[in-house]
Amino acid sequence: MSGYRLHDAAALLAALVAPFLVALALVPVRTDLSATNAALILVVAVVAVAAIGTRIAGVVAALSAAVWFDFFLTEPYQRFAITDREDVETAVLLLVVGLIVSQLAVRARRLQRTVVSDAAHMTSLQGTARLAEDGRSPEAVVEYVRRELVGLLELRGCRFEYGTLMGNLPRLEHDGGVWHDRPGRVTEYADWPDGETELRVVGGGHYYGRFLLDPHPGPLPPEQDRFVAVALAAQAGAALDTAGLSHQA
Repeated sequence: MSGYRLHDAAALLAALVAPFLVALALVPVRTDLSATNAALILVVAVVAVAAIGTRIAGVVAALSAAVWFDFFLTEPYQRFAITDREDVETAVLLLVVGLIVSQLAVRARRLQRTVVSDAAHMTSLQGTARLAEDGRSPEAVVEYVRRELVGLLELRGCRFEYGTLMGNLPRLEHDGGVWHDRPGRVTEYADWPDGETELRVVGGGHYYGRFLLDPHPGPLPPEQDRFVAVALAAQAGAALDTAGLSHQA
């Protein structure tokens, strides 16, 4: 199971279990606690799940909170039935507020992750540019890009191969897609294909080589990460072209 799927499964489990455990913990004080305060505590549990999970996990957590609020914290206890009108209204509000707040928490987490990711991408691209500006050898630029690709795309490994097109491998293209162009058949991948994937390095219209990506099995990285990978390869190509190294057209 990939890291993404494992995380999603864990988030769904937390969405089911966390509201249950919180409601169960409130049982000893439920007669001293108003329904509104109990509902607010459960909303906190929903937000906590949404902050680490997905939109689906947030929805499941909100539904779970409403169910266990009914079962443990409203009369008749330990039954899925509510007799008091105010408790019914509170349960409905708990569900609605839980859904809204959980979705806002997921959106805020994604925005934060985007900001952090953009900053890391900018640092990576600036690092390559500085190496070229400082007159470092094109080999140093290529090696820097190779290391950045491993981290950026979460690869098992990556190597650079000069001036050869041996084998017909799937390719990470400029549009961020991973394609495999074979006679009579073109395949676009949503997951990493088996084996290596090439990322070609071109500078000044000349082909200099390719990075051979060795990914972990699973979904492709986010599209933005793939665009940055293509940009890094282009910077490596520019460094090789500026140095005037031999190339293969």
